[in-house]
Amino acid sequence: MTRPGPAARRLRPAWARLGLVLAMLALPSLTGCGSSGSGQVVHVLGTWTGSEQDSFLAMVAPFEERTGIKVDYQGSRNSDTILADRVANATPPDLAVLSSPGKLLQYARAGRLVPLDDTLDLPAMTRQYGSSWLELGAVNGKQYAVFVKASLKSLIWYSPKALNAHGLKPPASWDALRASDQVIARSGVSPWCIGLESSSTSGWPGTDWLEDIVLAQSGPDVYSQWATGKLPWNSPQIKRAWQTWGEVIGAPGLVHGDSRGMLLTNFGSAGAPLFGQPPGCYFEHAASFISGYYQQGNSQLKAGQDFDFTSFPSIDPAFNGSEEVAGDLLGMFHSTPGARELIAYLTTPQAQQIWVARGGALSPNREVPLTAYPADSLSRRLGQLLINAKTVRFDASDLMPDAMQSAFYRAALAYANAPAQLDTILTDLERFRTTGYSQ
Repeated sequence: MTRPGPAARRLRPAWARLGLVLAMLALPSLTGCGSSGSGQVVHVLGTWTGSEQDSFLAMVAPFEERTGIKVDYQGSRNSDTILADRVANATPPDLAVLSSPGKLLQYARAGRLVPLDDTLDLPAMTRQYGSSWLELGAVNGKQYAVFVKASLKSLIWYSPKALNAHGLKPPASWDALRASDQVIARSGVSPWCIGLESSSTSGWPGTDWLEDIVLAQSGPDVYSQWATGKLPWNSPQIKRAWQTWGEVIGAPGLVHGDSRGMLLTNFGSAGAPLFGQPPGCYFEHAASFISGYYQQGNSQLKAGQDFDFTSFPSIDPAFNGSEEVAGDLLGMFHSTPGARELIAYLTTPQAQQIWVARGGALSPNREVPLTAYPADSLSRRLGQLLINAKTVRFDASDLMPDAMQSAFYRAALAYANAPAQLDTILTDLERFRTTGYSQ
């Protein structure tokens, strides 16, 4: 599932003009530059609403200006349901945002998606994105989707001022993190803020914790086996990951509000105590988009000064440089000349840097310059971290079948409420695994 992005800054005319100028200056290098002529309309369905919709429209504005092709965009947080209904009724949009690689696999196997191998310049994309990003949009060796934007999951957020007051530095290892936890807890403050509530998808912030732990503790190969249903939930590697998370959430006094607070607090507001006077917590595990929620709650907060991030702590140094990511995949359901031209354009660095410049998104395209990001150093460091990742692995729960994903969400909530029930929780998850994956 694509996590909800921040209700970030609204469209600023200056940014819109900058994006248009950047894209127009670089037109000669665009993939598929030949215009298909005016009068065409490309219908796009996606999850982007609010400021995200504004950013996408700013992204396609130079394309419309150059080609005369109109982009008719429909944005809805219920786009999964809308897409399923339209596909079932044989009236799919030309292009649609897919909420997860699991949805990509579902539609590709059903023959609903159009392969993009003849539409995209795949050698150029391999140079720009790296093989890991292309593989995430491929099924059985064919390219069916591309990334429009991305986010980093493997991050710990903190208040520099609060850590400095304790003489602490951002922890680089799990042992250092646990030591910092104890120092902060002895001062009478819970070191962690955690919110697991998210309406019908409550629990997913907990699955992000577990995914990062598996990746940092057992490595990308084990992570992939687990995410694709080839590794049992009660295997030693996966059980150990839950127990490691339990070192944080199962110990009294380490989480703001304890288990009840975790279960009832929405993920978007969970980090607010970081900025209390005095602070109510010192750390939050969250994806790169969380900074938008911080500033939505307090517009005076400054990135890099009031909040900052560090990479998820190293557990086994052999797996350093592995990053958990998420992103918005775009696939083609109805092939038209305009749709092919648009999806090719959206993969280019000229298109990608328009959204990046407006904030709230990262680009996996290596040719998007760091100078395209907002001027604060935090945004550029996030972009650099994504590009420099040795290995990327997509959010594991989003790779799982719907029933398995939902069971994983519920299990994270159950474990936060009662860590002593781990064996029962893993037995229940294993029952879903044995029946929930397509053979």
